[in-house]
Amino acid sequence: MKRVVVAAVFALAIMGNASVASASAGTNDTTTSTTTPTTTPTTTETVLVEFAQVPTKSGIGRRIVYANRQQRVWVINADNEVIRTFPVSGMLGQPGKGTFEVFSKSPASYSPEFAGVTFRYMTRFAIGRNGGNVGFHEIPTKNGKPMQTVEALGSFNGSGCLRSSTKDARFIYQWATLGTKVVVVP
Repeated sequence: MKRVVVAAVFALAIMGNASVASASAGTNDTTTSTTTPTTTPTTTETVLVEFAQVPTKSGIGRRIVYANRQQRVWVINADNEVIRTFPVSGMLGQPGKGTFEVFSKSPASYSPEFAGVTFRYMTRFAIGRNGGNVGFHEIPTKNGKPMQTVEALGSFNGSGCLRSSTKDARFIYQWATLGTKVVVVP
């Protein structure tokens, strides 16, 4: 479940001569002003920030957490700090709940089940129901065309693996080492 946290951002702007001159749009006036700087009052602006809480009972220490029902991943460092979270597209219930380890990685790979399907940044950590590898990778392409959009991530669109944006798949690929713990929660 996504949570939205409302954060208040306070801004104090002190506008000097250069700021006032650059704020006038559409003119080429280069006249220098000799007015003294003015202070604008403090204002409060409300900004919505998306925040996804790490699932409880997902372990401690350096790990990757995947919440299947939420279709979300958290990357957590050795100090138990979330360093990245992002949506993925996988398959409901796959892989099953448990603690796994990254056992192989490939910069480029293909699907042995679906002809013409390729993807990059494959980080494998489990074996699926049908005996195939399960891992993190970028959105696959079939005959060179993406099989879904980045905007559709977070929905159940995968066929076993966890599809993610190219930047997130590359991050996992570079961050995870062989033996990195992957915790899967429902």
